[in-house]
Amino acid sequence: MSQDVRDENGVLTAPHVLEYPYRRSVGPVLGRFFTALRDGKLIGVATQQGRVLVPPAEYDPETGAAVADRFVDVGPGGVVTTWSWVPRPRAKQPLGRPFAWALIRLDGADTALLHAVDAGDPSRMRTGLRVVPRWRAERVGHIADIECFTPENA
Repeated sequence: MSQDVRDENGVLTAPHVLEYPYRRSVGPVLGRFFTALRDGKLIGVATQQGRVLVPPAEYDPETGAAVADRFVDVGPGGVVTTWSWVPRPRAKQPLGRPFAWALIRLDGADTALLHAVDAGDPSRMRTGLRVVPRWRAERVGHIADIECFTPENA
C-alpha cells in the first residue's frame, strides 16, 4: 500500500505504478516477424495492391483481405519519417542516454516502424535521415533484438 505524501506546496500526492503484467500469444504473423528479428532480418507482408506493411499484419487494413501468407524482406536500412527527441530517458526506455523515438519507413516498406534512434545529439536528427539497425549480439525474437537504429553514415 502506498503512503500519501504532501509536496512542497502542500498538495496531497500518492505514487501509482500502472502496469499490465500479462503475456499474450503473438500468433503466426507476428511470430514469424519476431523469428526473423531473432535471425537478424526484417520482414513485412504485401497486400493484394502491392503495399508492404511493417510490422506485418494478418489483414490489409484498407480492404480486410488476408495477407498473412505474403511475406517479403524489407530493409535493413530505412528513412526517418518523423521523430521526437528524448533528452532524459526513463528507466525502462531502450537507451540510457538521450535518443529519438522515430517512425522509420524501411526500404521496401510502405508503412513505418516505431523504434529508437541513437543519433547522439538532436542536431543530427532530421526527417529523411537514413538509418540502419544496430542488432544485439544475442537475439531472442523480440523487438528489442534491434537495440536501436543509427544514422547510416555514422
